[in-house]
Amino acid sequence: MNRMRTQPPIVFMLVATAVFAGPLARADVVTDWDATACEAVVQAKLNAPSANRVVTIVQTAVYEAANAVTRRYPASGLRLEAPPGASVEAAIAAASRATLDILVPSQRAMVDSTYDAALARIADGPAKSAGIAVGESAAAAVMAMRAADDVTSAETYRPLTSPGVYVPTVIPVVPMWPLRKPWLMGSASQFRPGPPPALSSEVWARDYNEIKAVGGKNSTSRTAEQTEIARFWETTQPSIYHEVVSSVATAPGRDITQNARLLAAASQAADDALIAIFDAKYSYNFWRPITAIRNGDIDGNAATERDPGWTPFIDTPMHPEYPCAHCIVAAAVGTVLEAEIGSGSLPTLAASSPTANGAVRGWTTVDDFIQEVANARIYDGVHFRTSTEVGTDMGRQVGELAVARFLRPRE
Repeated sequence: MNRMRTQPPIVFMLVATAVFAGPLARADVVTDWDATACEAVVQAKLNAPSANRVVTIVQTAVYEAANAVTRRYPASGLRLEAPPGASVEAAIAAASRATLDILVPSQRAMVDSTYDAALARIADGPAKSAGIAVGESAAAAVMAMRAADDVTSAETYRPLTSPGVYVPTVIPVVPMWPLRKPWLMGSASQFRPGPPPALSSEVWARDYNEIKAVGGKNSTSRTAEQTEIARFWETTQPSIYHEVVSSVATAPGRDITQNARLLAAASQAADDALIAIFDAKYSYNFWRPITAIRNGDIDGNAATERDPGWTPFIDTPMHPEYPCAHCIVAAAVGTVLEAEIGSGSLPTLAASSPTANGAVRGWTTVDDFIQEVANARIYDGVHFRTSTEVGTDMGRQVGELAVARFLRPRE
């Protein structure tokens, strides 16, 4: 597989997001409601996989509602119908509200207030009523389709220990995620990769020593720019990826249904990517850098010297290391964006990060964006190089499924 550049080009860095009104600006009711959904999952304090699940259900319902009204693309198997002249704006608002009120009930007041304001901008009459009806029908149909998708009660993680021996008592994040039904994949294990590098290998020694040098909290090898990148990608919420998608959605000449389709494709790709990555993570149960480096004397490799006090730059996520979750999501979303743009002119991609005080970063190519995400997790001290490469390869495969379903012309 291709080795990623360790220093991808950076387009810009701005701390005040208000100054940067272009790529982060909202285009239409689709991107407005997407921003509301992302804000709702943040305020509800959902973990990243659960947040991605919610916004994917919302964006799928939004696309189904919009397309039922405009009939821009071939109808899906949900067989939704809207009378001529139905308001697409009302349909999207109703689909968003109906799904969010169920999935994040703690945010109902905010969602309903946003909904009331959206409807107030639409003239009363048959078009508005018809749009609301089709939006609510789309939400109900998608919720029914995903009725068995909430696997929270299936969490039965068994900590690895010996009788009487203490182990950390925090349950890892979503060990039950591989039980979910994917949107695009045939199964959670469809893209399960081979195992991580053997601990006796040169690749393992390379990965170990790289992250030990640049990923430590007190690293003297990590540059100031690498530290900025690391802090930027510490966030795990879907909003950062949805802002990247909005960089394309806000480009001139796009329409509401086109944007609804793009967000549905990117969301389903990201959600399936997380199903795939947690299948692999809990299958291999590979140790994180902090565990490996503090136990470097027991891995059987003379090239990995132990550091008993090593800590990563950021807090280590509570799930196994291999492969990289950020990497699979970035590559899945990036693959969708590449297909959407095709050979056309790519707008500057941009996003802001809550873990970097709202700083904005931009990329002139999708590949630069994907590579930066992968490198960031090494600078963060939480992922080995091989894990980022494997996660990226998996993400491209998942993204291709979304492209085939949504974006590639049907024969």
